[in-house]
Formats: sequence, structure tokens, C-alpha cells
Amino acid sequence: MFFINYKSRILIKNKLIQSKIYLYRYCYMKNFNTDDYLVRLPIFIIFFWFGLLKLLDLSPAQQLVKDTVFWMPFLSASSWTYIIGLWEILIAICFVFKRITLIGMALLFVQMGGTFLPLIILPEVTFQDSNPLLPTLEGQYIIKNIIIITASLIIGRTYLKLKIPSVLLKIIK
Repeated sequence: MFFINYKSRILIKNKLIQSKIYLYRYCYMKNFNTDDYLVRLPIFIIFFWFGLLKLLDLSPAQQLVKDTVFWMPFLSASSWTYIIGLWEILIAICFVFKRITLIGMALLFVQMGGTFLPLIILPEVTFQDSNPLLPTLEGQYIIKNIIIITASLIIGRTYLKLKIPSVLLKIIK
């Protein structure tokens, strides 16, 4: 027969209790989703603030935006700047409400496509001596948007896991 002394029993009992505590904490923290609004709020602030600055003609990026959208049809560069400002405010509002987050993500990815255009269209403005390893302040301003894209993917991860409805599958096939 196998006997365990009193001290060993207490040690084993404490280890079991400690393991249960760790397991409980893990399960609790797994379901505790604070990252959603911890990321949504800064995205709202950034897009609302920067969009409002564009609408008020106070954005330090105003000239960069105008130089980037000069080729776009139908409107002047200044008009496109106002539309981009409204677009950014709409993105901000969509990220506040969970029900329309997917719309906000779609708007954000279209906007981010335009945001990265100066890196291609205006390398003399976004890079020192047109060297892609030496971004200017404007280039850094644009490149840092990678973190915004990543944050939106973190927020939208639940929406990206949605299954495609069977009706759409029939259309695709």
C-alpha cells in the first residue's frame, strides 16, 4: 500500500487548488473581451478628429490629400478632400456601433487603399531622396496606418468568421 505523509498531502492539495485557480482565471479572461472597445475608441477618435479637421480645412495633411486626389474625376481636389473627411467621420461612427462595424471595415479598407497612394504617386514627398527605406514625416504618417488596419482586423475578427450564406454559395458556383 502507498502512503503519503501529511506534508505531502497538504502540498498536493495546495497545488490542486492553485491549478483550479489558474484554470478559472484562464477561462474567465478568455471570455472577458475588453479589447473590443479598447480598440474601437481610439479608432473612433482618430477618424472623427482627422475627418473633422479635413472638413474645417485645418488638417495638416490637407495639401498631401489634394496632391494625391488631383487626378480623380468629376470633382476638384478640394471637393474630394471634403468627401474624404465625411468618409472618415462615417468610418468613426461605424466603429462605435457593433451592428455596423462590418460596414465601417469595408469603408476603412477602401479609404486605406487611398491613404497609401502617396507612397506610389508622390515618392518625392513621402521618402527622402525617393529612398523607400527613409520615409519623411509624411511617409511615416502614412505607414503608421498599418496599425490601424491591424486594429480593425482585431475588431472585425468575429465578423470575418461568418459563414457565407448558402444563397451566395449557389450564385458563386
